[in-house]
Amino acid sequence: MKLVVHTDGGSLNNPGQAGIGFLIHEGNTLLHTHSEAIGIASNNVAEYTALIRALTYIKEQIEQNKMQVESIEIIADSELMVKQINGLYKVKNADLRPLFNQVKILEMELSIPISYRHVLRAENADADALVKKALGR
Repeated sequence: MKLVVHTDGGSLNNPGQAGIGFLIHEGNTLLHTHSEAIGIASNNVAEYTALIRALTYIKEQIEQNKMQVESIEIIADSELMVKQINGLYKVKNADLRPLFNQVKILEMELSIPISYRHVLRAENADADALVKKALGR
């Protein structure tokens, strides 16, 4: 199966109370959604945390033989995160470095093709709604 994953993270007052959300689709079928408050964090930390939670969930499903995944397309509205993961920007922020490394470890552990695409916030509305739900908004 080819998965499309929309991820988003955000915080109030940056940094502030933060939330994450992600949706996993196969074609037009919604397979899973997740919404979670993560405490005090920056927007960028929340964006990375949402991605890590999504990849971890997929990894667990594969390990439990609940999914057979050929490829994953990650769609996010964080241009910084997408460009860092795609190697176009360096990770200069000390708070983001361990999260970036965790994503790269998950990629190696999954050992399947993963692509990352940046979209505008309007094209990521469902994931954004999950962040707002996590923040009680």
